[in-house]
Amino acid sequence: QVQLVESGGGLVQPGGSLRLSCAASGFTFSTYTMSWYRQPPGKERELVATITRAGDSTNYADSVKGRFTISRDNAKNTVYLQMNSLKPEDTAVYYCKAVRSVTFWGKGTLVTVSS
Repeated sequence: QVQLVESGGGLVQPGGSLRLSCAASGFTFSTYTMSWYRQPPGKERELVATITRAGDSTNYADSVKGRFTISRDNAKNTVYLQMNSLKPEDTAVYYCKAVRSVTFWGKGTLVTVSS
């Protein structure tokens, strides 16, 4: 059974940091490109960051460049999103996605940035 389980969300003050994790099971994790998406309240889901299968290349949305870092550990079947200098506009449900010939989504974890 394929599973992507996000964790690490929560309430954080502006300027703070959080590290999200997405644990994968039920498929060959190392052969999938992994991405983080987010959906702010009342808005469309948007791409945040992507990492290649070997972790040797990453891409980021302009809104998070220099603040967020995506990484992966293929031995642990886990992808991470380190989020620094968080802003209120980063408030969203964050989802991980696995892509190859098929696509898998997690159920999301809520990040709230507020004082």
